[in-house]
This record gives sequence, C-alpha cells and structure tokens, in this order.
Amino acid sequence: MKFGDILKSKEAEGKEKHVPVIEIARGKGEAGADIVHVVVGKETPHPNTVEHHIDWIELFGVKQNGQVINLGRSTFAPAYTNPNVRFQVPVAEFKAFCALAYCNIHGVWENCLEV
Repeated sequence: MKFGDILKSKEAEGKEKHVPVIEIARGKGEAGADIVHVVVGKETPHPNTVEHHIDWIELFGVKQNGQVINLGRSTFAPAYTNPNVRFQVPVAEFKAFCALAYCNIHGVWENCLEV
C-alpha cells in the first residue's frame, strides 16, 4: 500500500464536508503579507464533537523547482475549535499549495490549488 492510497478527495465526499478548501489573499504594499487560508466545511460545516471532528490541517507548498515544503500544521480540540487556519506565506515563491485534513472517523482528505 502507498500513502496515496489512503488519501480521499472531492470524489469521495458525501453529505459531510471533509475536503480542505484553500484560498489565497495577497498582501498589498510593502508591509502586506500573503495569507493562505485553509478551512474544512466552508459551505457545509463539518461536525465538531468529541466523537466526530477534524483533528488537524497541514499545508504544503510546492516551489517553482518542484521542491515540497511543509509549511505547518494546526491541531484542533474537538467541540471547542473549528478547522479553520491561516498561514502567512510568500505566495510568489510557490507554484501550488496542497492541504491535508484528518477526520477522526473518515480519515485523511486532500486538496491542491495551483497558483
């Protein structure tokens, strides 16, 4: 088995939303910061209970030369926090971003966005 065999994407989605949605907001001016926003359940909220919740979101950036950089991970407490995170990243240095999200019931979900 390969790691890719356990990743789920939009095609596997049911009524509950698990696929991480990636959005980019580019900073303005010299002091402006680029933000990569990742959220699970943007349109339809994911359950957030002790029994069923998103445990973590991880973001990877793919540089222009193909190098993959782990940009960070955010973990969430069940029932108290929502799976919604922002990463301050120099977007121009990357050609794509990929996010993983882990649901304690339904496994690991993926999504990528080319810049």
